[in-house]
Amino acid sequence: METFLSGNFINFIIIAILLLGIISLVFRFIPVGLWVTAYFSGVRVGLFTLVGMRLRRVNPHEIIRPQIKATKAGLDLSIDELEAHYLAGGNINDVIDALIASERANIALSFEKAAAIDLAGRSVFEAVQVSVNPKVIETPNIAAVAKNGIEIIAKAKVTVRANIDRLVGGAGEDTIIARVGEGIVTTVGSADKHAAVLENPDLISQTVLNKGLDAGTAFEILSIDIADVDVGRNIGAKLQTDQAEADKNIAQAKAEEQRAMAIAREQEMRAKVTEAEAEVPLAIAEAFRSGNLGIMDYYNMKNVQADSDMRKSISREMNDDDSNNGNQNNNRNSYRD
Repeated sequence: METFLSGNFINFIIIAILLLGIISLVFRFIPVGLWVTAYFSGVRVGLFTLVGMRLRRVNPHEIIRPQIKATKAGLDLSIDELEAHYLAGGNINDVIDALIASERANIALSFEKAAAIDLAGRSVFEAVQVSVNPKVIETPNIAAVAKNGIEIIAKAKVTVRANIDRLVGGAGEDTIIARVGEGIVTTVGSADKHAAVLENPDLISQTVLNKGLDAGTAFEILSIDIADVDVGRNIGAKLQTDQAEADKNIAQAKAEEQRAMAIAREQEMRAKVTEAEAEVPLAIAEAFRSGNLGIMDYYNMKNVQADSDMRKSISREMNDDDSNNGNQNNNRNSYRD
């Protein structure tokens, strides 16, 4: 009898463990706690709907909790819309927060548009915040040159507000910075003198703001303020110096080329003279053989050459003496002075 009772007790424990395991699996697969929370929060959702989410590999908590938040905020959204956006890879919490913020700020924003902005890769909640609280974008130092050649270095602060209608497909902050920089360069470049820009820096702001730089972007430019203006290099003088240096190098190259050509011509003429002088002994020998030149004629010619060389030597020595005498006279005069 005791063996029978002990066997029944063991079977009871096994059945209890199995029942607890089945119940835990059921409660794990069917989020009853979430269903209870949704029911008392005013969100009517069936248990089979939650089971269907599990079967579609959708986390029910990612859908029901944002739905509860939206319902408490007074938004009329269906679970199918939230689930479809979740399956598309969207951020449901960010979309719901953006819709709540836009409703509080009286900004017209539908769920479809918010979902499209979120799927486009932009933070729709941040966009709504920038629409309510404008954002300041600071440009880097932008260098521009006035007509008188003086460089101006300016930095601007651009106050922008997000444009909800152009968030999908609109250009970002980099485009705003590039366009503002282009406007600063154009405005400074059209000024006759850099002093005019330094005296009226708001001229840059007005000119750039009137260009409509926010066209096609995701922002609306509210104001452009010049934060800092400095004077840079004298670009005009530097360019003139570089041009003068280049002209000098060109002139030197041409002069060197002409000098090289003159030296080549001189060497060519010397070669011709040397060649002609080399033919003189041959001509004398030929004159001897033909009888046109006698031995006495040859000696007379040598005497004439020797006489000419002697006169050249005497003339050179006299010139050297005159030069030395002149230097001595100059030294005496300087000593007397």
